[in-house]
Amino acid sequence: MDVLAESGMRGLTHRAVDRAAGLPPGTTSAYLRTRQALLTALVARLVARDQAELEEGGRRLPALRDADELAAALAGFVRRRLTGEGRRRTLARYACTVESVHHPELREILLPRENAARDAVRAFLTAQGVTEPEERTLTLLACVDGLVFDRLVNGGDVTEEELRGLVATALR
Repeated sequence: MDVLAESGMRGLTHRAVDRAAGLPPGTTSAYLRTRQALLTALVARLVARDQAELEEGGRRLPALRDADELAAALAGFVRRRLTGEGRRRTLARYACTVESVHHPELREILLPRENAARDAVRAFLTAQGVTEPEERTLTLLACVDGLVFDRLVNGGDVTEEELRGLVATALR
């Protein structure tokens, strides 16, 4: 994933993956014969790692009692997506999303999935009496994702104030 995050889709070659993984030349191509197979495997692994993180984070999250707690939880998620390994994985996911325009078979793999973190947001919105909590959950999380994308591209942090504003909008 570092190869993809650092050099974009053009950098995704069997040779580059072998080198980045510290494998002997030809190892990757022995298992994934085509660039498309390599890309599909990368996207599947990327989504699996994201889902595992969202499942674990959602299970560890206590029941959210108010909007400030949801904003704080979202702030922690955003920090993880903007720094370290999370940043590299997020950049790789965005590169794969753009690539899915040319390779529609990747779209199915990249579709948002149910997970414990999403369930926690939906449960909070439901408890607050929001109409259409599923739609509001998806919209709120898409807006958070948009802020992450903006900060990866333009720099800076996502503030809790921004996140509180998104949560307040979701609660209306």
